[in-house]
Amino acid sequence: MDSRVLRGLGPVILLLSAGVALVGSLVIAGGANPLPLQDPGAFVRWTLPIAKLLVNISGAVALGSLVLALFALKPAERAFGVAMDTASIGAAVFTVASGATTFLNFLLSLNPQVSLSPQFGEQLGRFLTEREIGQAWLMQTVAGGVVTVLAFAARSWVSTLITTVLAAASLVPMATQSHEGSLADHNLVVTAVTLHILGAAVWLGGLVVLVAIRPVVDRARMRAVLERYSSLALVMFVVVASSGFLRSLASISSIAELVTHPYGLVLLAKIVMLIAMGVLGAAYRRKLIARSAEKNAMFWAVIALEFVFMGIASGAAAALARSAPPGGENELTQRTPAEILNERDLPPELTVSAWFTEWEIDPLWLTVGLFAAFFYAAGVWRLKRRGDSWPVFRTVLWMLGIAQLIWVTCGPLNAYGHYLFSMHMLLHMLLSMDIPLMLVAAAPVTLASRAIHRRTDGTRGGREWILWIVQTPIAKVLTHPLVAAVIFIGSLWLFYFSDMFRWSLYDHLGHQWMIAHFLISGYLFSMTLIGIDPVPYRLPYAGRLVLLIVVMAMHAFFGIAIMTSEGLIVAEWFGSMGREWGPTPLEDQYIGGGIAWSIGEIPTVITAMTVAIQWSRSDERTQKRRDRHADRTGDAELEEYNQRLQRIADRDRARGL
Repeated sequence: MDSRVLRGLGPVILLLSAGVALVGSLVIAGGANPLPLQDPGAFVRWTLPIAKLLVNISGAVALGSLVLALFALKPAERAFGVAMDTASIGAAVFTVASGATTFLNFLLSLNPQVSLSPQFGEQLGRFLTEREIGQAWLMQTVAGGVVTVLAFAARSWVSTLITTVLAAASLVPMATQSHEGSLADHNLVVTAVTLHILGAAVWLGGLVVLVAIRPVVDRARMRAVLERYSSLALVMFVVVASSGFLRSLASISSIAELVTHPYGLVLLAKIVMLIAMGVLGAAYRRKLIARSAEKNAMFWAVIALEFVFMGIASGAAAALARSAPPGGENELTQRTPAEILNERDLPPELTVSAWFTEWEIDPLWLTVGLFAAFFYAAGVWRLKRRGDSWPVFRTVLWMLGIAQLIWVTCGPLNAYGHYLFSMHMLLHMLLSMDIPLMLVAAAPVTLASRAIHRRTDGTRGGREWILWIVQTPIAKVLTHPLVAAVIFIGSLWLFYFSDMFRWSLYDHLGHQWMIAHFLISGYLFSMTLIGIDPVPYRLPYAGRLVLLIVVMAMHAFFGIAIMTSEGLIVAEWFGSMGREWGPTPLEDQYIGGGIAWSIGEIPTVITAMTVAIQWSRSDERTQKRRDRHADRTGDAELEEYNQRLQRIADRDRARGL
């Protein structure tokens, strides 16, 4: 078959295979069966998953097109414009499909009598503004409209980057609504679903835009684009597979349910398609890329086959979102206070063994940590392979910092942080003061600038984007020592003595923001003190020590303020968990203040010692430079200085002084 025909049929094949898989999966898993109460009718039951499928595919086209434009294309070429137009079209369909899904969810949730009456409009308005699911889909619809306009108008690096961020954010609301507490491990499921949706979107959307740009890109240029897409696809495959695995843990209790339960059968089909796509990409695309400079219909046949696999997986995913898992709903006649507040029951009493046995995996930070360790190791390996050296201690510090990050965000601190203020505060201290010290000392930006290949074709790869971020005006402001210090200590007080802390407890998004903020603010402050990565300005060493002492004094005052507080912070949360073991909430808060006061001293001492050592080594290097200069010039400066003193002495003697 001619490659042009295959390119034209690609999107059609995707939609047809997705539609067939959706209908078949709904029939098998019962996702469109009549509801026992307030059934909205067959039209709503069948069109809702179809609309959701269109949302998933069109959102993937929008996001994947934008990501590939940023990573593999350049604004000056026609392919970039085609990719942006594709993103705009995808976002437009995404907006319409999201609006339709919003209305269908309204019909499903309230089963109203559809009419043009004011009462119906008022009911719809309350659904959009008062119900969480209505608010989420309304935000997604509005965000899709904004992305549509921006993708059509954006043609520069910065505007495209902003549009990409907004496109990724527009996919998050539906991820948060795909699981509403009916299964255990609510936070794990929501994060896993979010990563799954974003990873699949970049993977699928990137493949679609390859088809779109092929007519306007010569074969030699297409080879480079394909190689870059393959790298993205490999990363996204890992993200999709790992997040899908974690999501499945909350849906099925045993492997046997994959073949004994209708939900499991559909899930198994999706897993098989994912494996098939991974094998196809690994086994064939790399071999075919080398032949893409020639007219090769076989390559486009492989892409068409990938569309089939992706369509089946997408249809199965949309059906699973409407189907009951083997465990069914966790309908409890009596829910504990902890389950009502945190959608998860209280963990067992915090004992010595619990520090090793209690884990609450956070898929986001587990993924970030594993990728950070892998890419750092890959960078070091690349340097050594070409004969360059990299200090071993920096690699060790990076791996220790990443290991501690994973332990903090996925281990006992995360498991108990929502129930014990003291554990939360320990998590905070490690994120903002301990982990950043190790990560900063590992100099990741310097490693990236040396290890990642420089692009010479006008596009931006990992190296170019990292250096661009470091050199942006915003980065220059944030890395100024005084600004970094104000952010580090100011946000500490603001977070705990405002509703930000409450937001991080009640909202999973707030919790993720909290972790990212603590880590980044600590990293920026540590980098201004001990980092070797390039920043526009650093204080003299004496100034760094003074700044460190001032900031840590304010940090100690914060700990004392917590310890002397007579009221409970977020009392309706920590005071209402129903916890019968451990210290009382107020005693636990006192312990947390003590942790903020005392634990912070250890990183402070380490930082001060590091600054002092760097100061000493700087003086030694300065003296060595002076000695080498003296050797080269025959100590001319010292000789000239002595002669000047001699002339002054001779003049004084002549005057009789």
